[in-house]
Amino acid sequence: QVQLVESGGGLVQAGGSQRLSCVASGRTFSSYTMGWFRQAPGKEREFVAAITRYGGSTYYRDSVKGRFTISRDNAKNTVYLQMNSLKPEDSAVYYCAADNSRVVRTASDAYDSWGQGTQVTVSS
Repeated sequence: QVQLVESGGGLVQAGGSQRLSCVASGRTFSSYTMGWFRQAPGKEREFVAAITRYGGSTYYRDSVKGRFTISRDNAKNTVYLQMNSLKPEDSAVYYCAADNSRVVRTASDAYDSWGQGTQVTVSS
């Protein structure tokens, strides 16, 4: 039920960096585990990263570990995804999502609210 809006996508060179932001509406942002997912053409939507409600724990898919960092600023109702050392295979539409649960989950159907997505394109 929370409204989410992503921004920060665009075209970037391989090896470069990009920072995505997701701003949430409402007054209960800190109650949600926040996640980032991505979907490339012809591919299933896949889990990228998640962060617990106060930022104490983070989780990443193996292919982005050491390159991506998820963070949040509850005072600003915002979650971020810092992406470094980008590869062409990172190209996708990136979505932020909110899960009103104390248990971190990686399945997309576990999340209650979704943003509209922002396109990230990494050129060779």
